[in-house]
Amino acid sequence: MKAPLAALTLAALLAVSACGGGARDTGAAQGPQPLRMSIWTSNEAHLKLFKEIAAEYRKAHPQVGEITFDPIPFETYTTTLTTQIAGGNAPDLAWIMENSAPDFVGSGALVPLKSRIENVGELVPSATRLWEQGGELYAYPFSTSPFGVFVNTDLVKAAGQKTPRELMKAGQWDWEHANAINKAVAAKGGNGLTILNFDYKAWDNLATVWQGWGAKAWSDDGGTCRFNAPEMVEAMTFLHKAIFTDKSMPGPGTAVDFFSGDTAMAVAQISRAAMLEDATFKWDLVPLPAGPKGPYAVIGQAGIGVLKKSPRAEQATDFLAYFANAANSAKLAAYFPPARSSLLTAATMAKTSSMLNGDQLQEVVIDGIEKGVVKPSHTGQAELAQTARAALDPLWKPDADVKAVLDGVCAKIQPLLGG
Repeated sequence: MKAPLAALTLAALLAVSACGGGARDTGAAQGPQPLRMSIWTSNEAHLKLFKEIAAEYRKAHPQVGEITFDPIPFETYTTTLTTQIAGGNAPDLAWIMENSAPDFVGSGALVPLKSRIENVGELVPSATRLWEQGGELYAYPFSTSPFGVFVNTDLVKAAGQKTPRELMKAGQWDWEHANAINKAVAAKGGNGLTILNFDYKAWDNLATVWQGWGAKAWSDDGGTCRFNAPEMVEAMTFLHKAIFTDKSMPGPGTAVDFFSGDTAMAVAQISRAAMLEDATFKWDLVPLPAGPKGPYAVIGQAGIGVLKKSPRAEQATDFLAYFANAANSAKLAAYFPPARSSLLTAATMAKTSSMLNGDQLQEVVIDGIEKGVVKPSHTGQAELAQTARAALDPLWKPDADVKAVLDGVCAKIQPLLGG
C-alpha cells in the first residue's frame, strides 16, 4: 500500500507552505481572532489544563478569540496534519513529533522562536537539539519524556513473581527477568508486556527495546541502514521469541489495555499516568529494563511550532511564548517533563505530579533525560516510516527468518537514506 501523497511529500509540502501566508496578524482589523492548536492527546486532564492556560492568556489579550485544542489520533497524527496543511486548513500551532522534526524544522515552515521564549538559555541542550537549525529554535520542546515501564503489581504478584522494583534492588531488572515475569503472567491467562502505540505498525517505538542491545535504525549520520546489524538482529530475535514462543507479549491483532488492568506491563511515557487516576489495581513506574549493553533510556519528544502559513502567526507565537513560560511549564510538568533545567528536579516536579512519587520521577524522568537518546528521526520520515513498516510486516509471523527480514528492510530503505 502506498503512503498518502501528503505523507510522501512532507518535506516538499512544508517547504511550499512556508512561502505562503503567515507572519501577519489581521486580528486588529477584524476583531477577536481564534487560534487553533493541533495536538495528539484527548485526555481530559491534559485538555483541562490547556484550556485553563488559554483562558488566563485571553484575560490579558482581548484581541484573541477562542483558543481551541484539536486532538488528532496518535496513529494518524502527522499524516492528518500534513493533509490539513495541503488542504488549506492548517492550524495556527501544532505539536510536532520527534520523528517529523527534521522535515518541519528543515523546510522553513515554522516561525523562529528563540527571541520569544522566556529564559530560553535554561532549556536543556539535549532537549532542544532536534528543534534547532542555524542557531535558531523553531519549536518549543514541550514534552521531553523518557519512556518507562508501568507495572500492574497485582498481576505480577498473582503470577508468583518478584516485582520490577524488587528486582531493581537486587540489581536484576533487565529484559531477561522482565520477559520471565510477563511469560508467567501470560501463562496465568493475563497479558504480559505491551509497547503503547506500537500495534505492529509504529516500529520506531521498538527503540525502547532495541536500544538495550545498542541497536540503531540507521547510522548516526543518517546515511546507512543498521536494521540488519548484529545488534538489531539480536534485539529483534528477542522480541520475536517473546511474542511467538514465550507469549509474553500480545501478538498481532490482540487488543489489550494496560489501564483497564488486564496487562502486566506497558512501555509508555509519564503523560499516561493521568489514565491511572481511577485505577482499581496497584501499579508502579520503573525505568526500562537493562539490556545486554547495560542500562539505557529512550526519550520521546513533542515540540510545539507556529506555522508560518497561519494568518495569525504573530498572535500564535505570542500565545506559545505564554504557554511555555516558566510558570506554565511548571504546571504542565505534571504530565509533560519540561525542558527547563530549573524545573528538572524530582522535588520540583513532585509538587505538580501528584500521580508519581519522587523516586519514580528521579529514576524515570530526571535520570532518563540526562542519559537518554531520542527515538529515530530522519528527513523524509513519512515515506521512510511507511517503507520500513511494510518491510517489517513479514517479521510478525511465527516462522519468520529474522535476519532475512531485516536484510529486506535495509534493501528497501537504503535508497531513501541517501545511499
